[in-house]
Amino acid sequence: MSPKVVVAALVALAVGLVGGLALGRSSGEEESPTTDSVAAGFARDMQTHHDQAVEMSWIVRDRTDDRLVRSLAYDIARTQSHQSGQMAGWLQAWGLKPTGPGERMDWMKGVGHSHGDDAHTLQEDGSMPGMATPAQLDKLKSLRGEEAEVYYLQLMIRHHEAGVPMAEVGRDHSKNDAVEVLATSIIESQTAETRTMTTMLEERGGKPLD
Repeated sequence: MSPKVVVAALVALAVGLVGGLALGRSSGEEESPTTDSVAAGFARDMQTHHDQAVEMSWIVRDRTDDRLVRSLAYDIARTQSHQSGQMAGWLQAWGLKPTGPGERMDWMKGVGHSHGDDAHTLQEDGSMPGMATPAQLDKLKSLRGEEAEVYYLQLMIRHHEAGVPMAEVGRDHSKNDAVEVLATSIIESQTAETRTMTTMLEERGGKPLD
């Protein structure tokens, strides 16, 4: 099966899994999450994480003619834009503000998760793990062709690898059925996409970023 077919199938799976859960409620009498809950923190920070993935994907689509990279970028942009809007809708339905108390990633601390401190340690500029810096985004915008493809894949692999631990905490500790379903789909799709992107990067002679 080609990488393009794999990516398309994953997108269909992700969209299908989250369909009908726009309000972030379970079928039972589940109470709405509080502003300092894992569910709310996940919705806020994963939305920000997704929004940058969408931005990077639209950037590279305008800078390469490679059909596979353009298809991958479109699929990531479409899926993560949909999920970002869904999470924004949850916060509205829960009566919560788009931003929460404390620093980003605070909701991941103290839950006894297996990923350790690195999973929620902010970068030097205060951004979340895996996020591209403004300078890196500017560099991506300056490149064309295979150079743009390689740099996009490098940035997006790192981005996905940082997003998966966030989703794992959301899945395991949110106490919200809809969050668990979305987080599970993110883990599955981004893990598979990372494998696909790693192969694509190797085919272009590139190596993952440090």
